Amino acid sequence: MSEKLVSESITVEAPPEVVFAILADPRQHSRIDGSGSVGAVISAPERITAVGDTFSVHMKLFGVPYRIRNRVVEFEENRRIAWRHFTANRWRYELAPTADGGTTVTETFDASRADGLTNAIVTAAKFPERNRQGILGTLQRLKQAAEADVVRP
Repeated sequence: MSEKLVSESITVEAPPEVVFAILADPRQHSRIDGSGSVGAVISAPERITAVGDTFSVHMKLFGVPYRIRNRVVEFEENRRIAWRHFTANRWRYELAPTADGGTTVTETFDASRADGLTNAIVTAAKFPERNRQGILGTLQRLKQAAEADVVRP
């Protein structure tokens, strides 16, 4: 995979709608964040429902706190959601149902739309490697959260 696309997958023992409900609720993003950078929500809808929805969160990177506003740029209920902030970089989650009622979740950091300067900064700051570690942590936490949220008969 190129440095512009960093992607990992995991299988979750929960249906896509349970996984998607977590991803579509910005208030749960700090619950599943494996990078240690996502903080509390500043403003957000209770649930993301469409392309164009926005949400703002507290963040911390390299020990420096900041705020970021994200805009949803891809949305397909229970299948895909992606957002971006002021750069063109996207954080995308794709969900595919498994035969046994679970979900394969693929998280991708997509820098393919960023300009040359943004790409140079992303590469110099070693974000591809950092993001892969964050993605792996996030997928594990998402799995734990979704499996805990499943209502069992």
